Amino acid sequence: MTTIASKSNTDAFYLLHEGTQYQSYQFLGAHLKERDGRKGVNFAVWAPNAKQVNVSGSFNGWDGSHHAMTMQEGIWTLFIPELDEGTLYKYEIVTQDGDHYLKADPYAFQTEFRPETASIIASLENYEWQDEDWLTNNTSNQHLQQPLLIYEVHLGSWKRKEDGGFYSYVELADELVDYVHERGYTHIELMPLAEHPLDSSWGYQVTGYYSVTSRYGSPKDFMYFVDRCHQKGIGVIMDWVPAHFCKDAHGLSRFDGSPLYEYADSRKGENPTWGTYIFDYGKPEVVSFLISNALFWMDMYHVDGLRVDAVYSLLTLNFNRPEAEYIRNEQGGEENLEGIAFLQKLNAVVFSRYPNVLMIAEDSSAYPGVTTPVEYGGLGFNYKWNLAFTSDTLAYMKKNQSERGGQEDRLTRSLLGTRDENYVLPFSHDEMDYPSKSLLGKMSGEDNWQRFANLRVLYTYMMGHPGKKLLFMGTEFGQMDDWNAEDSLAWGLLDIEEHQHFAEFVKQMNHFYIEEKALWELDFESNGCTSLVAEEKEDGLVTLLRKSKTNNEQLIIISNFKPETHEGYRLGVMEPGRYQEVFNSDKLEFGGSGVTNDYLLDTEEWSCQGYPQSISVNIPPLAAVILKYKPTEG
Repeated sequence: MTTIASKSNTDAFYLLHEGTQYQSYQFLGAHLKERDGRKGVNFAVWAPNAKQVNVSGSFNGWDGSHHAMTMQEGIWTLFIPELDEGTLYKYEIVTQDGDHYLKADPYAFQTEFRPETASIIASLENYEWQDEDWLTNNTSNQHLQQPLLIYEVHLGSWKRKEDGGFYSYVELADELVDYVHERGYTHIELMPLAEHPLDSSWGYQVTGYYSVTSRYGSPKDFMYFVDRCHQKGIGVIMDWVPAHFCKDAHGLSRFDGSPLYEYADSRKGENPTWGTYIFDYGKPEVVSFLISNALFWMDMYHVDGLRVDAVYSLLTLNFNRPEAEYIRNEQGGEENLEGIAFLQKLNAVVFSRYPNVLMIAEDSSAYPGVTTPVEYGGLGFNYKWNLAFTSDTLAYMKKNQSERGGQEDRLTRSLLGTRDENYVLPFSHDEMDYPSKSLLGKMSGEDNWQRFANLRVLYTYMMGHPGKKLLFMGTEFGQMDDWNAEDSLAWGLLDIEEHQHFAEFVKQMNHFYIEEKALWELDFESNGCTSLVAEEKEDGLVTLLRKSKTNNEQLIIISNFKPETHEGYRLGVMEPGRYQEVFNSDKLEFGGSGVTNDYLLDTEEWSCQGYPQSISVNIPPLAAVILKYKPTEG
């Protein structure tokens, strides 16, 4: 059978090989077509080094010899009439050495439920979206000046059915979305949903980059989930994994008998720590594959952003490599110049088409300019996870209260870098899985009361600290045990009063954050936050002044990380007026001790801690108080 490529295909192939084909999923893979009056499926796969490629599937008894493909410009194509949605298939690769093996389609839109691995013919057309209002209103790129409160979720373990089975995308579209909406989160971040063979990889070792995992339903079921989120005013962020892929035989590894998607040099092409292959970012077709994939989730599923995993591993040639085995680039440095160029190109292309999406870097390096635009020499993300904040605050919170004196710089030094990058402050899944312990399990304290109090003051301090926020599922009601991806969250804890109190605290804290512009409007501006460092400060006290852009609203967040109560504490302030307590993590309804300020606090001309005015405030133990400034009338 001879196939003559059309001019449009020739143009598409050219862009693919140039590294500028950003919708390669539209012609590669399996697509329902009509040709010469006959309906069927057109198959196309990039495998330039194969001797022969055939289509094998349930329709031909898995004997690919009946359906041989033809190659042009490294791309094998074949139209097979009378095939329809739901048909199983793979590509039968014949290598130059004559070996035969079956590969899943790199561009398949659907894949069998594990442990089966065949690709499934599927159409993504004809879903009737109902999120016009969301798309219309989400037109102004004002993320930096808006609240961003993310609920990170692993769908397979947020909640399980009584028989241990998964909830579907459709079921989660009601139960999970309503839950998130009621608790005030602005976005859901979904741990990787691209198809993956092993549950315990959590989705971070992918075999089907264009297949939303079949664990929870079909592609259109997932569309319904995203649609439902948008109708509730919730954005959807998806974890995306362009750093590496697993070695499973049916996946991308040695796809056409040669290192096609991965670097041929094993020193660059393998990550021994993770047991995975690393994408070859110097190969134009791989760049087209990955950038097309990033856009695919936005084009077809209306996803609002990507959290890009393991960015550090793309920036250096020596990630997790012993110093004795270091390799260098052509300039003599350790940077992966091709990886850096890929990230810059990725963000430039994404923002040229979707200027309002979120592109968030999970980066543990000190690489400068991660959130600097590409045109100014940066990587071009609009946010970066602040992993130093997470590490420092948790290291402090693990200390016994008696050991915390003089250690407050672990809490405040992250303030020094708040304007270096646009940060998200994450308490993510990385902090919850075995043997890390849950956040509550990390808190020091003589009893549960102190542990919960510590977690309340930590959360409140986090909300007052510049940067957007992310909380992993289960942290909102005080999950006790390590997170287990093979089981449901411990929802039974909500039958216990102290967990009920804590869940109510988080809910009210979230809504308070959303309502107060001073907590987010100037997150990354020099005048948005001031640390009110006292000359004779008490150990364990950290005080922040936050301001809004509009109406010059001011909040003072006083966090007490020790178990002593300070009644009538003299706090220096900048301006005369009145202060009202608007949030207190020690309220009885939150499980606290009830030390509050139930009256307006008038400033006095009493110089204190270097400030001309001061107020007298009650500061509860292991708690945070938030005061709102009210100017003197007249």
